[in-house]
Amino acid sequence: MSFLKEIERRRTFGIISHPDAGKTTLTEKLLLFGGAIQEAGAVKNNKIKKGATSDFMEIERQRGISVATSVLAFIYKDKKINILDTPGHKDFAEDTFRTLTAVDSVIVVIDVAKGVEEQTEKLVEVCRMRKIPMIVFINKLDREGKDAFDLLDEVEQKLGLTVTPLSFPIGMGYDFKGIYNIYEKKLNLFSNENKQTVSKGIEFTDISTPELDKIIGEKSAKTLREELELVNEVYPEFNKQEYLNSELQPVFFGSALNNFGVKELLDCFIQIAPSPQPKKAEERLIDSKEDQLTGFVFKIHANMDPNHRNRLAFIKIVSGTFKRNAPYLHIRLNKKLKFSSPNTFFAEKKEIIDESFPGDIVGIPDTGNFKIGDTLTEGEILNFKGIPSFSPEHFRYVNNADPLKAKQLFKGLDQLMDEGVAQLFTLDLNGRKVIGTVGALQYEVIQYRLEHEYGAKCSYENLNVYKACWVDPENPKNEEFKEFKRIKQRYLAKDKQGKLVFLADSAFSLQMTQDKYPTVKLHFTSEF
Repeated sequence: MSFLKEIERRRTFGIISHPDAGKTTLTEKLLLFGGAIQEAGAVKNNKIKKGATSDFMEIERQRGISVATSVLAFIYKDKKINILDTPGHKDFAEDTFRTLTAVDSVIVVIDVAKGVEEQTEKLVEVCRMRKIPMIVFINKLDREGKDAFDLLDEVEQKLGLTVTPLSFPIGMGYDFKGIYNIYEKKLNLFSNENKQTVSKGIEFTDISTPELDKIIGEKSAKTLREELELVNEVYPEFNKQEYLNSELQPVFFGSALNNFGVKELLDCFIQIAPSPQPKKAEERLIDSKEDQLTGFVFKIHANMDPNHRNRLAFIKIVSGTFKRNAPYLHIRLNKKLKFSSPNTFFAEKKEIIDESFPGDIVGIPDTGNFKIGDTLTEGEILNFKGIPSFSPEHFRYVNNADPLKAKQLFKGLDQLMDEGVAQLFTLDLNGRKVIGTVGALQYEVIQYRLEHEYGAKCSYENLNVYKACWVDPENPKNEEFKEFKRIKQRYLAKDKQGKLVFLADSAFSLQMTQDKYPTVKLHFTSEF
């Protein structure tokens, strides 16, 4: 198959939502349609507990939440689909923000009963800023929830989107009969018996025929006709170009748990979603159809397999063909590297591949060469930006709880920080280590993973810090900066890259510092 055809058949997208909206369940069902698994929950199907395919860290299965972004790939109707399933929990938002740099489109999952929630608003805001095409999937229709039109209004108002429904529910909760697929003009009826198999749609181009009354009952048929008439009057007609320009968002209804409405979503998705898009580097815009390889690391995962201390760097291919054993230039280190066993993913199952194309996500076993944001090319000097470290909101001293395991502790911390799980600061004054995270739940994850993956134990001590700011002096040699360093010595630390960081203990002291030292700029992301 030609290079351009390979690009055309790729679809790389992320699934985002608030926790518990059914994101991981939806991912699972998409895999079911792709024939990648035969039964939902199958990949982790032991007798005690069914976990979701994409949650493969032990702590995720215990908590029932996704902590790391999983990469899953499958083929459906000759399209190669790469899904990045992101954590919904706000304590892991940073991982999700980074993942959004690697996708070409997004599916937003919304719970029918809860409607638009806070975390969804934040993530959609990022997608809007980056002009990422979005499809909305309103989930859990088999439960009692808000009225379909109210939900559509809420999505428009809270998320600032322009929506157009491409499918519409017939009833909801106890009265849920099925879905009318506006996009394909088909009727899909709901049968509750077998939740894991796929129901067939009935062709139904003319909903005014009496046939409809026989199938779903007079009352439901009357309501459906009225609602579809309203949809036609109120919402704009679907226009693929407007969707691709991120100006219009199609909406689908369904129940991922009962496998309902998922096929409609997937069938429409592979037709309208964009193939790999051009990406902006600092130097220029890189087109996915260029034949020279470019790619960047958007995620690092330590210990994919706890028995082997291995790290994987996840690389999104932006252009060109990635070939096994070919030499590529690592821009930051300025050295050529070859990769003998690049992986492709199916949850935690990995396969070694010989070549990958734009849009694909490749996992490269890494001994510590990569950091998040690193760029690989065939020689051209390029830097992909937009993968920042955010200023943490929680800070704690980290102490070694087992003196015999100091080496393991520092190795574990070093590797977990490379993943971007949290940030490590070393105080200038006494060399004590401070962990800063976006959410408090991260501390438990770090403690758990240090113990179970590295055999090290740590304890925490609270530290009163309001914000970490990266320090950027206009002139490092001037007196003002020297005075700043002298006066603020207690609050200065270095991050993992050796950059100077100011740990402000309150909003007031931060403001005072900014007023007193105007030539010392303070930034809330490491990418200034």
